Amino acid sequence: MRGAILAGVLLLSFPALMVTALYPLPVAFALVVTVSYGAEVAAGRLARPVLDRLGRVHLGLSVRFLAREIAAVLLVARTAGAGSRWFVVLCGGLLLVHALRVLRAGLALYLDRCLNRMPVTTRNIEAPELRSRAGPPRGLAGRCGARLFSIDVLPVGAIAAGALTGGGASGPYSAALGGAGLGAAVALQATAVLVLLLHAWRAAPLSNRDRVIAAVDRRVQAYRPEVIFYFSGPPTALYQATMWLDTLARLSRRTIIVLRERELLPLLGPTSLPVLCVPSAIDLMNLRGLDSARLALYASNVGKNIHLLRVPGLRSVFVGHGDSDKEASFNPFSKVYDEVWVAGPAGRDRYLRAQVGVRDEDIVEVGRPQLSGVRESGPGLPAVSVLYAPTWEGWTDDLFHTSLITMGPRLVRALLAHVPAVRLIYKPHPLTGERDPRAATAHRKIVEMIRAASPPGDGAGSHQVVTGPEPHLYDCFNDCDLLISDISSVVADFVASGKPYAVTNVAGMAGHVFRERYPSAEAAYLLGPDLWELPSILAQPRHLGGDELAGARRRMKHYLLGPDHPDAMTRFDEAVNRAHDMATLNGTLRL
Repeated sequence: MRGAILAGVLLLSFPALMVTALYPLPVAFALVVTVSYGAEVAAGRLARPVLDRLGRVHLGLSVRFLAREIAAVLLVARTAGAGSRWFVVLCGGLLLVHALRVLRAGLALYLDRCLNRMPVTTRNIEAPELRSRAGPPRGLAGRCGARLFSIDVLPVGAIAAGALTGGGASGPYSAALGGAGLGAAVALQATAVLVLLLHAWRAAPLSNRDRVIAAVDRRVQAYRPEVIFYFSGPPTALYQATMWLDTLARLSRRTIIVLRERELLPLLGPTSLPVLCVPSAIDLMNLRGLDSARLALYASNVGKNIHLLRVPGLRSVFVGHGDSDKEASFNPFSKVYDEVWVAGPAGRDRYLRAQVGVRDEDIVEVGRPQLSGVRESGPGLPAVSVLYAPTWEGWTDDLFHTSLITMGPRLVRALLAHVPAVRLIYKPHPLTGERDPRAATAHRKIVEMIRAASPPGDGAGSHQVVTGPEPHLYDCFNDCDLLISDISSVVADFVASGKPYAVTNVAGMAGHVFRERYPSAEAAYLLGPDLWELPSILAQPRHLGGDELAGARRRMKHYLLGPDHPDAMTRFDEAVNRAHDMATLNGTLRL
């Protein structure tokens, strides 16, 4: 509502400016232009989406500021006369301001291409000849550079202020004031151009595409990578790569991370490994520094994987981003890889049951090295700490994929009704609401309920909403006594803790049917859509000597994650070494 009012005031100010300029009514013009600029500033701070929508109907920033300038020119023409010296100076000065504005925008685009659109960008790869040049001040380039449009407030505002004097817009005081404002606008635009010219001169070496690629290639060749961890996807899926960073850093083989989307590099979590971002498939194919690698690890099934899969002599392994009983964990696309690595026997059985073309001899059980920090104890609070971690809605219209839409708000309401006996931690999947707006709506309702039930300052025992990367999911595991989740890799990972967990049975299937379809629920308490099992489930963490499914969870841990000895990191590293040596041997035999 507020945005609509501001937009209405802003739009109505332009015909009012034209009328008061043409009539002419200098005093009224001064009042209207003040309202117009005020509405522009308020809308920019309070209703940015409204301004963005105006741009889509050709009423963008440049049109709005140009309209005010035209109105000011018309006012001077009507009061001082089109033949007056002040009118000529004003028109010439405004043209100069716009010429400088165009030059500044061109320089900003050039700098953006040099600094932010290089063919290859890196992290932890030192290339002195490409050492990052400091970019221009944020106010001069990119979207922030649009703020320089407001420079026209100097001549237009000065004309309006002069209109309030006794002589009106045609008086000598008005001309002097307007001329000063116009001169200041020209000076500011010229200064911005000079600053950008200096930065453009410094960044010029980065504009040479071949030079940039060659410099990075030399550094990668010097590193001689043996293993490539390859990732492509939107920023919302970057967690799939981030979960592997610590594991990759502990490998005994030299590993390099290759990203394909430019926006991923600044968002990738901290790592000591060299990172390459190569948006172009052609550039990726021509990077000779990657030729030394013999093994490529893939965390997700995406179309751009083909750009590396087609490289001969590079053994491909799908490591995924967590095992679960969902279809993503036995995707038919997986058969394009030389090997598929799973956590434990459950992953192997999953592919064999699905019969999607992945052969048993190509499946390797490597454990889940990421789970080494998961503890078997809870936070030790008087209340039962419950982690509700629903999965997202998926790519299909299956309502039973996530519990958020059908059960989420009711489940959270029921958990909050047990206060103070229950402390709730809510951590939804990063892709929640990505495809189905109903999931986004349910998520907002849950967040509102939890925040309403958690007054500020309640401390460590208060309810918690976790929507960012921190605290990590595994930190939430350590901070809870009980997990409630959907069929997903969250369940398989949580089994490492040995603590009780409940799985939502959204469709209300018979227990034996549900567990047969989803083996990871074999050791889970099932929570149906009517929630009648919830009181019994909440009582399980407080059972002395362990709850009734403790033994089943120990067996399930071995089935889902493999043996405890040797540890998962050792098994994963051995699998990397074996696959690398196999690829090297095959390459030697071909020669």
